[in-house]
Amino acid sequence: MKEANYLNNQFIIAMPSLADPIFSHTVTYLCQHNKEGALGIVINRPTGMKLGEIFKQMDIRVTSLAATEAMVFAGGPVQQDRGFVLHTPCGNWNASMTISDNIALTTSRDVLEAIAVDQGPEKYLVALGYAGWGEGQLEKEFKNNAWLNTPYGKQVLFDTPINQRWSAAADQIGIDINKLTAPAGHS
Repeated sequence: MKEANYLNNQFIIAMPSLADPIFSHTVTYLCQHNKEGALGIVINRPTGMKLGEIFKQMDIRVTSLAATEAMVFAGGPVQQDRGFVLHTPCGNWNASMTISDNIALTTSRDVLEAIAVDQGPEKYLVALGYAGWGEGQLEKEFKNNAWLNTPYGKQVLFDTPINQRWSAAADQIGIDINKLTAPAGHS
Protein backbone atom coordinates (compact mmCIF):
# COMPACT_ATOMS: atom_id res chain seq x y z
CA MET A 1 0.00 0.00 0.00
CA LYS A 2 1.15 3.51 -0.68
CA GLU A 3 1.44 5.85 2.31
CA ALA A 4 -1.65 7.76 1.08
CA ASN A 5 -3.72 4.55 1.30
CA TYR A 6 -3.10 3.89 4.96
CA LEU A 7 -6.21 4.10 7.10
CA ASN A 8 -5.00 6.07 10.13
CA ASN A 9 -7.78 8.00 11.86
CA GLN A 10 -10.53 5.98 10.18
CA PHE A 11 -13.05 3.40 11.24
CA ILE A 12 -13.04 -0.16 10.01
CA ILE A 13 -16.42 -1.83 10.29
CA ALA A 14 -16.83 -5.59 10.44
CA MET A 15 -18.83 -6.78 7.46
CA PRO A 16 -21.96 -8.77 8.36
CA SER A 17 -20.28 -11.95 7.12
CA LEU A 18 -17.32 -11.64 9.53
CA ALA A 19 -17.99 -14.54 11.89
CA ASP A 20 -14.98 -14.18 14.22
CA PRO A 21 -16.64 -13.71 17.65
CA ILE A 22 -13.98 -11.19 18.70
CA PHE A 23 -14.74 -8.85 15.79
CA SER A 24 -18.29 -9.70 14.66
CA HIS A 25 -20.35 -6.49 14.33
CA THR A 26 -17.54 -4.28 15.64
CA VAL A 27 -16.30 -0.83 14.78
CA THR A 28 -12.58 -0.33 15.26
CA TYR A 29 -10.92 3.07 15.29
CA LEU A 30 -7.54 2.73 13.54
CA CYS A 31 -4.86 4.58 15.48
CA GLN A 32 -1.92 3.42 13.42
CA HIS A 33 -1.71 1.74 10.03
CA ASN A 34 1.52 1.46 8.07
CA LYS A 35 3.62 -1.10 6.22
CA GLU A 36 4.46 -2.90 9.51
CA GLY A 37 0.79 -3.47 10.39
CA ALA A 38 -2.06 -1.79 12.22
CA LEU A 39 -3.29 -0.95 15.72
CA GLY A 40 -6.87 -0.08 16.53
CA ILE A 41 -9.33 0.19 19.41
CA VAL A 42 -12.74 -1.51 19.20
CA ILE A 43 -15.26 1.18 20.20
CA ASN A 44 -18.49 -0.78 20.56
CA ARG A 45 -17.72 -3.71 22.88
CA PRO A 46 -18.41 -2.75 26.49
CA THR A 47 -16.81 -4.97 29.12
CA GLY A 48 -19.56 -4.46 31.68
CA MET A 49 -16.98 -2.76 33.88
CA LYS A 50 -17.20 0.88 34.93
CA LEU A 51 -14.18 3.19 35.07
CA GLY A 52 -14.66 3.50 38.83
CA GLU A 53 -13.51 -0.12 39.18
CA ILE A 54 -10.26 0.72 37.41
CA PHE A 55 -9.76 3.79 39.60
CA LYS A 56 -10.19 1.56 42.66
CA GLN A 57 -7.79 -1.11 41.35
CA MET A 58 -5.16 1.56 40.58
CA ASP A 59 -5.77 3.45 43.84
CA ILE A 60 -6.62 6.68 42.00
CA ARG A 61 -8.32 9.46 43.96
CA VAL A 62 -11.74 10.25 42.49
CA THR A 63 -13.96 13.32 42.72
CA SER A 64 -15.91 12.89 39.47
CA LEU A 65 -19.02 10.74 39.79
CA ALA A 66 -19.52 10.91 36.01
CA ALA A 67 -16.05 9.45 35.41
CA THR A 68 -16.70 6.54 37.80
CA GLU A 69 -19.78 5.62 35.76
CA ALA A 70 -18.03 5.72 32.37
CA MET A 71 -18.11 2.43 30.50
CA VAL A 72 -14.86 0.53 29.90
CA PHE A 73 -14.53 -1.14 26.49
CA ALA A 74 -12.87 -4.33 25.26
CA GLY A 75 -10.48 -2.64 22.84
CA GLY A 76 -9.29 -5.88 21.28
CA PRO A 77 -7.64 -9.22 21.99
CA VAL A 78 -4.06 -7.94 22.44
CA GLN A 79 -2.73 -6.85 25.87
CA GLN A 80 -6.14 -7.01 27.54
CA ASP A 81 -4.58 -6.19 30.88
CA ARG A 82 -3.39 -2.79 29.63
CA GLY A 83 -5.49 0.38 29.45
CA PHE A 84 -5.80 2.63 26.40
CA VAL A 85 -7.53 6.01 26.40
CA LEU A 86 -8.75 7.52 23.12
CA HIS A 87 -9.41 11.18 23.72
CA THR A 88 -9.78 14.74 22.49
CA PRO A 89 -8.06 17.16 22.70
CA CYS A 90 -4.60 15.65 22.52
CA GLY A 91 -2.98 17.31 25.60
CA ASN A 92 0.41 16.69 27.17
CA TRP A 93 0.27 13.25 28.77
CA ASN A 94 3.27 11.08 29.64
CA ALA A 95 2.63 8.37 27.02
CA SER A 96 0.52 9.61 24.12
CA MET A 97 0.43 8.96 20.41
CA THR A 98 -1.09 11.78 18.37
CA ILE A 99 -3.39 10.30 15.75
CA SER A 100 -4.84 13.50 14.28
CA ASP A 101 -5.17 17.16 15.19
CA ASN A 102 -8.02 16.24 17.56
CA ILE A 103 -7.42 12.65 18.71
CA ALA A 104 -4.70 10.96 20.74
CA LEU A 105 -4.20 7.54 22.25
CA THR A 106 -2.73 7.65 25.76
CA THR A 107 -1.56 4.74 27.90
CA SER A 108 -0.16 6.56 30.94
CA ARG A 109 -1.68 6.78 34.41
CA ASP A 110 -1.69 10.60 34.41
CA VAL A 111 -4.62 10.84 31.98
CA LEU A 112 -6.73 8.54 34.20
CA GLU A 113 -5.81 10.59 37.28
CA ALA A 114 -6.95 13.75 35.48
CA ILE A 115 -10.20 12.14 34.30
CA ALA A 116 -10.93 11.02 37.88
CA VAL A 117 -10.95 14.64 39.10
CA ASP A 118 -12.66 16.25 36.06
CA GLN A 119 -9.42 17.71 34.71
CA GLY A 120 -8.95 15.26 31.86
CA PRO A 121 -9.75 15.39 28.16
CA GLU A 122 -13.10 16.77 27.02
CA LYS A 123 -14.12 13.47 25.38
CA TYR A 124 -12.61 10.06 26.09
CA LEU A 125 -13.11 6.34 25.67
CA VAL A 126 -11.23 3.91 27.94
CA ALA A 127 -10.46 0.42 26.63
CA LEU A 128 -8.65 -2.64 27.88
CA GLY A 129 -6.57 -4.18 25.11
CA TYR A 130 -6.26 -3.34 21.45
CA ALA A 131 -6.72 -4.91 18.03
CA GLY A 132 -3.48 -5.54 16.17
CA TRP A 133 -2.55 -6.79 12.72
CA GLY A 134 0.87 -7.78 11.41
CA GLU A 135 2.41 -6.71 8.12
CA GLY A 136 -0.09 -7.15 5.29
CA GLN A 137 -2.66 -8.92 7.49
CA LEU A 138 -5.29 -6.16 7.51
CA GLU A 139 -4.89 -5.62 3.75
CA LYS A 140 -5.50 -9.35 3.21
CA GLU A 141 -8.63 -9.18 5.37
CA PHE A 142 -9.89 -6.26 3.25
CA LYS A 143 -9.36 -8.33 0.09
CA ASN A 144 -11.40 -11.10 1.73
CA ASN A 145 -14.27 -8.65 2.33
CA ALA A 146 -14.01 -8.78 6.12
CA TRP A 147 -13.98 -5.00 6.63
CA LEU A 148 -15.44 -1.77 5.32
CA ASN A 149 -13.56 1.45 6.03
CA THR A 150 -15.19 4.81 6.65
CA PRO A 151 -13.97 8.21 7.80
CA TYR A 152 -13.62 8.83 11.50
CA GLY A 153 -16.61 10.59 13.03
CA LYS A 154 -16.30 12.23 16.46
CA GLN A 155 -20.04 11.80 17.03
CA VAL A 156 -19.81 8.04 16.39
CA LEU A 157 -16.68 7.61 18.50
CA PHE A 158 -17.82 9.45 21.61
CA ASP A 159 -21.54 10.23 21.54
CA THR A 160 -23.48 7.59 19.61
CA PRO A 161 -25.11 4.93 21.81
CA ILE A 162 -22.89 1.85 21.89
CA ASN A 163 -25.45 -0.46 20.25
CA GLN A 164 -25.82 1.96 17.29
CA ARG A 165 -22.13 2.58 16.50
CA TRP A 166 -21.80 -0.27 13.99
CA SER A 167 -24.61 1.00 11.76
CA ALA A 168 -23.87 4.70 12.45
CA ALA A 169 -20.27 4.33 11.25
CA ALA A 170 -21.50 2.86 7.94
CA ASP A 171 -24.27 5.46 7.69
CA GLN A 172 -21.56 8.12 7.41
CA ILE A 173 -20.97 6.98 3.82
CA GLY A 174 -24.61 6.21 3.04
CA ILE A 175 -24.45 2.44 3.56
CA ASP A 176 -27.05 0.47 5.46
CA ILE A 177 -24.70 -2.20 6.83
CA ASN A 178 -27.65 -4.42 7.74
CA LYS A 179 -28.56 -4.78 4.03
CA LEU A 180 -25.13 -5.94 2.91
CA THR A 181 -24.74 -9.62 2.15
CA ALA A 182 -21.73 -11.86 1.88
CA PRO A 183 -20.17 -11.98 -1.59
CA ALA A 184 -21.33 -14.88 -3.75
CA GLY A 185 -17.79 -16.02 -4.41
CA HIS A 186 -14.68 -15.33 -6.44
CA SER A 187 -13.99 -16.41 -9.98
